[in-house]
Amino acid sequence: MAQMEVGTDTNSGDIQSQLQEEYLKSLEQLEEGQLIDGYVIQVTADQVFVDVGYKSEGKIPLSEFPEIPKVGDPVSVILVTKENKHGEVIVSKQKADVKLFWKNLRQAFQDHTPVEGTIEKQVKGGFDVNLGAGVHAFLPISQSDAQKVDKPEKLLGVKSSMQVERLYSDGKVNIVVNRRKWLEEETTAKQQEFFENTPIGSEITGVVKSFTSFGAFIDLGGFDGLLHINDMSWGHVTRPKDFVKKGQEITVKVIRIDPKEKRINLSLKHFTDDPWVHFEDKYHVNDIVKGRVTKLTDFGAFIELEEGIEGLAHISEFSWVKKIQSPGDVLSIGDEVECMVLGYDLQSGRVSLGLKQVGDNPWSSIQEKYPVGTRLTRKVIKITNAGAFIELEEGIDGFLHGDDISWTKKVKHPGSELSAGQEVEVMVISVDRGNRNVRLGIKQLSEDPWQNFASAYKPGSQVEGEVSSVTDFGIFVKVPGGIEGLIHKTNLPENREETPEDALKRYQPGDKITAVVLELQPEKQKASFSIRDYQKKMQRDELSRYMAEEESGDSTFTLGDFLKSKNSEQTAGGDQGGSVVSSSGSRAEGTPDSE
Repeated sequence: MAQMEVGTDTNSGDIQSQLQEEYLKSLEQLEEGQLIDGYVIQVTADQVFVDVGYKSEGKIPLSEFPEIPKVGDPVSVILVTKENKHGEVIVSKQKADVKLFWKNLRQAFQDHTPVEGTIEKQVKGGFDVNLGAGVHAFLPISQSDAQKVDKPEKLLGVKSSMQVERLYSDGKVNIVVNRRKWLEEETTAKQQEFFENTPIGSEITGVVKSFTSFGAFIDLGGFDGLLHINDMSWGHVTRPKDFVKKGQEITVKVIRIDPKEKRINLSLKHFTDDPWVHFEDKYHVNDIVKGRVTKLTDFGAFIELEEGIEGLAHISEFSWVKKIQSPGDVLSIGDEVECMVLGYDLQSGRVSLGLKQVGDNPWSSIQEKYPVGTRLTRKVIKITNAGAFIELEEGIDGFLHGDDISWTKKVKHPGSELSAGQEVEVMVISVDRGNRNVRLGIKQLSEDPWQNFASAYKPGSQVEGEVSSVTDFGIFVKVPGGIEGLIHKTNLPENREETPEDALKRYQPGDKITAVVLELQPEKQKASFSIRDYQKKMQRDELSRYMAEEESGDSTFTLGDFLKSKNSEQTAGGDQGGSVVSSSGSRAEGTPDSE
């Protein structure tokens, strides 16, 4: 201990005596076991010397200090012995630490202030925590973190503040601490400070904490902000993990804050300008541009022109001629394609694109390439109930209706005449460029037999044919030219006594008949004939011939002969009676009425 200097004046002795008395008085006030304050005056390899205001310094093992102290550092100790047999003062820092620790621990428990501890090992239901001064506490695993603890071993060695939940139980020391409560209080305080002091547009740093399908959560210091997938880039983002990595420290911009809901929205893309602001400087309607396919849907493909500018090519804009069933049939994600800007909406951030517009539209010259009357040999690609589709060239089909297969044959189903893959000769009969429709025909390759028949046979003309089918309402007869006409059953009887039903029974397919033409409708391909009228015509012709011969005097055939011949015909034909008109114009008995 430093010696006091003695003054040279007459009062020096009195002063020295006074100081010695005060010093001795202070020593008497110290009691063993008392907590006293001192300061470090020397540090050696294993000892720390502390001046506690006594006649000798206290010595403390260096191991009792968590860190090597410096000369002048304050230190609290317990006075163990004022003076041992060697005249030394004995002090203990360790005992002082314990006493101070419990004092502070009780105060923290009363004031609900945190204490610091180190999680040292796992025990049943939680962790053993070293609070210092040789004091340990129990930390339940449910109160060890603000999040669910999946891997408890990760908390071992963590030094952290904690709330004191309990000191004693059943009269014994049983300290329980709560780290979760402290973390939540810290988080709430930090979050509140963030909301109060962080304006929109601020640049902040955080750590990527976790991912969701719609973005990533960024740890901003105990509380999270959301980096939405749409705010990672102005361009198309499929997976958040392609832009940020878990544990990565990133700088983001604050773009939205909701203190009430405690929501924070962050952005990476807002460090650069919105590309839509400059869209019209780069792109115009009808421009041919290049892009990359980013997404395929049932209705089309999304194509990225540049980062942040993405347009839709609808499936109807894929091809001029091909009917695309699915965009995936012609495009794949990542394909580089050329397309045309068809239109855009800056406010909505939408661009309409077309793929087919990059090439020529073959329908624009279809009439010049396939004029009406063109003969072609092409392949049948599809048959329907109404007709058949014939491929003219890749992507362009013509339609052959069932009515245009044959002039004379009633085609009930085109499949009975044609088959897919069959090569057929057809003629172009109409072209509608606006509706993209080309009509084809097979029957038009030859002349219309109906027109030919109509030219050769007028109503009243005699015609021969063959029964092709018998129905309950009449018979169909095939006549020259291959056309088919109907003889209704009412036109079948050859005399007045025969009923239509009886007359119908006399005919079978293949029977040869002679009849007269009643009616022709070539444009509708309809014809009707009559056997009854043919019989009447024959009677009139015979009567006319007889009358002509009578007038000339050359006839050896008398009226009696004529009547006998008719009676013979009636007898041979099942009493097919008929009447004739006499030369004087009077009706003979049994002569049929003139119609």
